[in-house]
Amino acid sequence: MLHPISISSINSISALGNTPEEVWQTYIDKKRLFSKMEGDWVSRVSEKNEAEITQLIAEKPAFKNLDRTVLLAMLMGRASVKLLKFPKGNVGVNIGSSRGATGLFEGYHKQFLARDKVSPFASPTTTLGNISSWVAQDLGLDGVTIDHSVTCSTAMHAMLNGIAWLQAEMADSFLVGGSEAALTPFTMAQMKALKLYSKSYSHLACESMRFEKTINSMVLGEGAAMAVLERGVTKNALALISGYGFASEILKHNSSISENADCFQNSMKRALASAGLKTVDAIVMHAPGTAKGDRAEKNAIDIVFEKQLPLLTSNKWMLGHTFGASGLFSVELAVLMLQHNTFIENPFYSNARHLPEQLKTIMVNAVGFGGNAVSVILQKP
Repeated sequence: MLHPISISSINSISALGNTPEEVWQTYIDKKRLFSKMEGDWVSRVSEKNEAEITQLIAEKPAFKNLDRTVLLAMLMGRASVKLLKFPKGNVGVNIGSSRGATGLFEGYHKQFLARDKVSPFASPTTTLGNISSWVAQDLGLDGVTIDHSVTCSTAMHAMLNGIAWLQAEMADSFLVGGSEAALTPFTMAQMKALKLYSKSYSHLACESMRFEKTINSMVLGEGAAMAVLERGVTKNALALISGYGFASEILKHNSSISENADCFQNSMKRALASAGLKTVDAIVMHAPGTAKGDRAEKNAIDIVFEKQLPLLTSNKWMLGHTFGASGLFSVELAVLMLQHNTFIENPFYSNARHLPEQLKTIMVNAVGFGGNAVSVILQKP
């Protein structure tokens, strides 16, 4: 890499908690986070978070017209500023979402079908560009604001964008991440139509990384996660991005992945080459809880690392799948494990090797519909 990139802060809001300390304690305690919503397991933000959202809406009249994805992102933007004062200069924002303003969109469409007319707020508040632009406005930032959807690898592509802008010296720092609030009737119906959703009676409904399963076990979650990236090794760096890779593959259908996840093989190889490494200490897998998806990623890891297999884990068995935000939640877990030199095990998979005395390098994987894989390697500063 031309310049090292520091992660100066990282924060999230989800069922895991909404401070780094809360999130880490939840991982240590391995709490059961899923609850039932109309008969289906989901992962929702806490009552405390709901109160914060209500308080935010009450601040300004315009806020009451914003989608939940935007409100979650705004709360995280403020938390990022609280944790770290942005350095002076050109600050960019790239916060993506797989589904975007799905709650508002479904509501406005229902209104249109019933009344044959729609609110004037419908168009401006359901564009994907709402998230980054509102966060930037709320924080008083005037740099570039980018929104995009690359399905479930969206937040990791936001990180790639931040790296590219910083490497090109087109920005001094970047706020990157993802926000998702897709626990809506139509979205749930879409996952069920794909036969991906968990039908388990157990609180451990998402069997992420149980590679021998034959039944899909995806569970959806909501939340937002963000990181502040800066060029160089900063004095307050939590972790360094030492390598990155990305790749796509030709698909047989819109939601497929090849048996050995060719896209992951290539993204991981490129990340290792970028970092000048042959292996890493651990990998936080994408592992959404689907039978084919989990197994294909594991096959790719086995092929790439062979006898130098890293420790493997995931967080969707606790958090569920937060779609476009999920990659940054995995990055957050990796950063916390590096900070605490503690590896969080997945109950559905037993690692054959032991934890090294010092966790130094962790790879994070993400992929989404469309076969867009991203792999990023983090290391201790």
